[in-house]
Amino acid sequence: MLTVFFFFILLLLFILALRAKVGCYRSSNMEAVASPVSRALAELVAIAGGIYLSLVLLVSFLKISLPEAIAIGGLMVDPLAVVALVIALIQPLALVLWPRRKGR
Repeated sequence: MLTVFFFFILLLLFILALRAKVGCYRSSNMEAVASPVSRALAELVAIAGGIYLSLVLLVSFLKISLPEAIAIGGLMVDPLAVVALVIALIQPLALVLWPRRKGR
């Protein structure tokens, strides 16, 4: 049950992040070669990869011992990869909501 809930939350964040990125690309007046969805997905993967590398370097530098994998339901996943993915999915939502909050 926890696994289904976790993946549902990740899927929901993924969809919301993609919609936010696509909206940003559609509102810009640049001529697009690739579709907005493919650009948004590529950027999300790139951001998650950069965050993952930064987290690995930080953990290595600080000599923090983390488990190699954690169990989420029946799946074994890298904890740093999950954290990087979640941060990368939340980042475009924060960028969309930040100007709205600043205007208040």
